[in-house]
Amino acid sequence: MRTDVLLKIEPLTRAAFAEFGDVIEAEDREFFMINGGSTRRYHKLATTEVDDGARVIINIFEAMPLQYPLHIAMLERHPKGSQAFIPLQCNNYLVVVAPRGNPPEKASIRAFYAKGTQGVNYHAGVWHHPVLALKDHDRFLVVDREGEGNNCEEHFFSAETKVVLALDGISM
Repeated sequence: MRTDVLLKIEPLTRAAFAEFGDVIEAEDREFFMINGGSTRRYHKLATTEVDDGARVIINIFEAMPLQYPLHIAMLERHPKGSQAFIPLQCNNYLVVVAPRGNPPEKASIRAFYAKGTQGVNYHAGVWHHPVLALKDHDRFLVVDREGEGNNCEEHFFSAETKVVLALDGISM
């Protein structure tokens, strides 16, 4: 018997996303002045996680939008480290996540609408969809783990379950 799950897109907030990771943003965050008073430092907005022997690396991903409504066929997770996405062009984008666990539960998948001024840091082991850009050639600064061992596990959902992400009510 086939089951359809239609994801409701929520605004990305720190409280709503806390189970999955960190929202990286300056809005409503404390800061202190540095560089002789010319720069605001919003300190420790997220903490990277890497296992022993690994190191933190910085990449740029260039993403293309997918076709919507989108059938979510798979989620991935990084068990050995966190992964952060910070938009470089201030374009809004989507985030799809599920809590840690094996396998991800379809009923617990959530979708968020991220403003172009918000980044996300997925905690180690959190299931998520690959980057979901809404604009052509959208670029993201990605803070990731490099080291020994497989740090990308994928889970493909069975054909009996269709998880759908539609852009209803989203202004791009």
